[in-house]
Amino acid sequence: MPNTTFEKRSHDHIEGLKAAGTYKEYKHLENAMGAHSNMREAGGDVIVLSSNNYLGLANHENVVKASHDALNTYGAGTASVRFICGTMSIHETLEKKIASFHRQPAALTYSSCWAANTGLFAVICQPGDLLISDELNHASIIDGCRLVSKQVTRSVYKHSDMADLESQLKDYKGDGVKFVVTDGVFSMEGDIAKMPELVELCEKYEAVLIVDDSHGVGVMGPNGRGTAEHFGLEEKVDIVTGTLGKALGGAAGGYVAANADVIDMLIQASRPHIFSNSISPTTAAGAMAAIELMETEPQRVTSLHEKVAYFRKGLLDLGFNPHEGESAIIPIIVGETAFAISIAKKMLEKGIYVTGFGFPVVPEGTARMRVQISDALTKADMDTALKAFAEVGVEVGLLKKSA
Repeated sequence: MPNTTFEKRSHDHIEGLKAAGTYKEYKHLENAMGAHSNMREAGGDVIVLSSNNYLGLANHENVVKASHDALNTYGAGTASVRFICGTMSIHETLEKKIASFHRQPAALTYSSCWAANTGLFAVICQPGDLLISDELNHASIIDGCRLVSKQVTRSVYKHSDMADLESQLKDYKGDGVKFVVTDGVFSMEGDIAKMPELVELCEKYEAVLIVDDSHGVGVMGPNGRGTAEHFGLEEKVDIVTGTLGKALGGAAGGYVAANADVIDMLIQASRPHIFSNSISPTTAAGAMAAIELMETEPQRVTSLHEKVAYFRKGLLDLGFNPHEGESAIIPIIVGETAFAISIAKKMLEKGIYVTGFGFPVVPEGTARMRVQISDALTKADMDTALKAFAEVGVEVGLLKKSA
């Protein structure tokens, strides 16, 4: 029997979001992800500025062929978790590839990086330990930290504030292990972690450094190996988490890369790993093909950064004030959530797909347009997008009309 109180409450909540202009709606793409895609809501082709497909590999012929070949060899999936009958040779081959890519001894794949982050901390943190997290870390890290034992001291330091972090490390009087966790590239800000300072503090206070580099892989470092490579500090990071769902083919899946004992602990006790099916063979094969492309064609990363610089300069020349940063994420703060959503709708009317993010993804009053640059974009694509930004910017009052 329906619970009418619950039904009314649910209905009223949704209607309230719609009335406030903050109701989120899916956009439906009808073909492969690329610089352009056919979107149902736009009635045709759009230029995509909202994808994590940073190197444009989601539809690369090598990635697609590898995925097809794996489908023919292994079928659609394992229909099982890893420790029962869900481990195929392709899973272990991929894990060795990921470990080598990150200069770590071992790696373990998960159904997503969300699963990896929520499955990591509860295993490695023991009663009496200290776990400190940057305040702007991804939601998966935040939720993962919440799952540790109540006897673990959890703390948050101000975003990239090394003085605050050091104060907390210094104040800890326990004899447990200290863990510091940070995003490599912060997904809503586009800035990168202060890796040299983080490494220095972790060495000084004998803390374990954990980096989620989901938005750094394929973007940061001369070979796209991430934020640690960007600073020449790969050997100084203890644990790396990441995703296969962004630059590495864009399908799905996540991973943890660390020493062999940490990985074995996760195999034995990490609940999202134990109780979730293996990633599909097609995903594994596509990700390996993407890594191989990055290793043999590092110029893709250089090309991406040239395009990021071009688009950022274009926004500045128009009069926008995007967040500073070195990543492929360029946020433009606009204020209120409803305003950001309305701007996204106006951009879509001009054939540009860019997403407006607001509360609760970002704090109240800091809603933003998050531009994500892909190496698949051409100069003509970017010029078309900048023209749309100029027109919409004037229309909504973010820019002054040219004389």
